[in-house]
Amino acid sequence: MAELIVALDTPDITQGLTLAQQLQGVVPWVKIGLELFTLGGPETVKACKKMGFKVFLDLKLYDIPNTVRGAVQAAARMGADMLTLHTQGGERMCCAAREALDEHAENTPLLFGVTVLTSMHNGELPGYTGNINEFTVQLAHAAAAWGLDGVVCSGHEVTTIKMSCGPNLLCLTPGIRPAGTEGNDQHRIMTPAQAMLSGTDFLVVGRPITQAQDPVLAAQNILAEMDTLQN
Repeated sequence: MAELIVALDTPDITQGLTLAQQLQGVVPWVKIGLELFTLGGPETVKACKKMGFKVFLDLKLYDIPNTVRGAVQAAARMGADMLTLHTQGGERMCCAAREALDEHAENTPLLFGVTVLTSMHNGELPGYTGNINEFTVQLAHAAAAWGLDGVVCSGHEVTTIKMSCGPNLLCLTPGIRPAGTEGNDQHRIMTPAQAMLSGTDFLVVGRPITQAQDPVLAAQNILAEMDTLQN
């Protein structure tokens, strides 16, 4: 069954944690990305864990293998339940991350490989002039071969990835926008219903919830839409 992750992408620690407090008991997951983690660091992760959330630490790691290995182990120690790294970092980097988690038996977060950012159009990826959807599927195959638990992709690639890589490779889809809301800087977007029908495992929603007049109601409406399709 697919799960909802709320992205706490706020410019202020207090605002992010206040949103988390409002959503306690409503959604199972929160995402802490580059902005909030840069502001609050590991204490932000610990605070969300104390509230009972599973934490998706979305730092999109991309560095030399040894540095990524150390960062992954540090994230596991702080209690993250899910991590991201760029699959374009290559086999040695991704395998180093996998090995780092396999050596850390106390807490083993899910390890997701970012394929192509959902903000990108065809022709915008440096060094690649082909179709972004096709490149995303290629990276998903690589992620599966390197032992990652899943990939971050747009909802437009999920069905093909599931068919070609198998159902065990999890798919996480950002760029989720309820019908009638703006896409903002996201381009390859889908509604929650469309993403669910594509077979995604995790839906990441940020501004449609966090910038709503009533974030709890906005989250509940999306969960109700998801439940209708899963029951």
